[in-house]
Amino acid sequence: MTRTPRPKPRAFEEICERIRKQLAAGKLRPGDKLPPERELSEQLGVSRAALREALRALEIAGVITLRKGVKGGAFVQSGDPANLTRAIHDLVHLGAISLGDLTEARLLIQSGVVRLACARATEADIDAIGRNIERTAEMSRLGDVAERRAAIAEFYRLLALATHNEILKILVDSLTDILVRFLRGVSGGTELPGLIAHRRRFLKHLRARDAAAATREMETHLNKLHRLLAGSRQVKV
Repeated sequence: MTRTPRPKPRAFEEICERIRKQLAAGKLRPGDKLPPERELSEQLGVSRAALREALRALEIAGVITLRKGVKGGAFVQSGDPANLTRAIHDLVHLGAISLGDLTEARLLIQSGVVRLACARATEADIDAIGRNIERTAEMSRLGDVAERRAAIAEFYRLLALATHNEILKILVDSLTDILVRFLRGVSGGTELPGLIAHRRRFLKHLRARDAAAATREMETHLNKLHRLLAGSRQVKV
């Protein structure tokens, strides 16, 4: 069987990859200024036009920022987790990622988060989650939909913080933000029943460091939410 040859990377894509490799190797760090355009094009052995295209692509990706003026130039950005959120959100809107894919990934990640939180959470972490649950209950009682939704999103952030793992915090924040944005635009939805009871049972298992029971509780809730979303896409989380 004849394989179709891969298309050759365009010049600016090769430049982007070379700059990214320098970042990975620690040769470039957040805040560093790249050499002037003429010098950098000579170092890389590329045209200035191709270099400008690469720099614009890296700026759009959030890797560098381009500043004008006497003290301007190309500067390496600090990592911004919001870039990940925006990228996934765009892919969902473009149809490259389905809502099913998103909620399925969230289920798998949250299960790992729960197990790690049971092992690593401090008492302060657990108390913060407990206060969040009671705030969510109060917002439900008052019928404050916006504050209730914010409290629910905060629950997942606090749970991710309890893992003391930076990557998980970024992933959970991104997936939660995307789902909340999606659901904010859905009209005519109904509240997911039994949420507060679920949260309180979950907290009991978390305090007991019972990872198996806490994971089952979380998976049951997220599977219920997934089914409702897949069936109607009109449920408010």
